[in-house]
Amino acid sequence: MVLSPLGMAAPSMKERQACWGARDEYWKCLDENTEDASQCKKLRSSFESSCPQQWIKYFDKRRDYLKFKEKFEAGEFQPPKTAAKS
Repeated sequence: MVLSPLGMAAPSMKERQACWGARDEYWKCLDENTEDASQCKKLRSSFESSCPQQWIKYFDKRRDYLKFKEKFEAGEFQPPKTAAKS
């Protein structure tokens, strides 16, 4: 991906599609390998080389949120036992 010297150029549609595709393949690998990132190193590298750094940070946070939400809605979320008393 070619960005301006300040890294502010918006990715083209083709670049966005390449980024999203690399993200989807990486996430699929994580899903298939029970979140074991060591099994998905090549796909992570492809994801990182296909997307702007800010997008990578956003997508990583988004995945964490979606996984939390999935557990919460399934009733599997257990709050930490060290929660402050009210």
